[in-house]
Amino acid sequence: MVTFEHAEIRKIKEYAKEENIPIMQEEGIEFLTTFIVKHQIKNILEIGTAIAYSAIEMALVNSEIHITTVERDEKRYLEAVKNVKKLGLEQQITLIFKDALDMRLKEKYDLIFLDAAKGQNIKFFENFENNLKEEGYIITDNMNFHGYVEKDIESIKSKNLRSLVRKIKDYHEFLKQNENYTVEFYPQGDGIAVAKKK
Repeated sequence: MVTFEHAEIRKIKEYAKEENIPIMQEEGIEFLTTFIVKHQIKNILEIGTAIAYSAIEMALVNSEIHITTVERDEKRYLEAVKNVKKLGLEQQITLIFKDALDMRLKEKYDLIFLDAAKGQNIKFFENFENNLKEEGYIITDNMNFHGYVEKDIESIKSKNLRSLVRKIKDYHEFLKQNENYTVEFYPQGDGIAVAKKK
């Protein structure tokens, strides 16, 4: 198991719970950090910092890992900056305050981790796939979206939730039909998709 539990990380998790900020589930973070070790990932782009919980967990895997992480919510971004400083990880984690869909990057990454607005996953994928190294990976969290993706969409009462679940299902199909990638779906946490560039 490759996760790191110490006082500061516990505080981050408590803050997320209190403020109702979605962060990766334990099982999901364990899957992600183990994947990083197994595939010797060193350079990561994360879309959706929130309060930097997953970026910190990824950085703690190995001091040679560098993460560029993007967040558009100012309050969360400022909290993320604080958390990265507390853990002394400024050399490993570069935080960017911006809407990821307004960004173009030149750098190439071993891994792109999508964990931002779920309804925008196709756009995020298309916007950043050119930043993926040959045989790199795009990992997406919340593919099951708390079990809603398995449900009949019409049985979901909230119109907004129905729309979001429809978009996540569309993203499932987008991944399955993308001939440039081999895609695996994993049940860990809230459901994870791993797309490997062919």
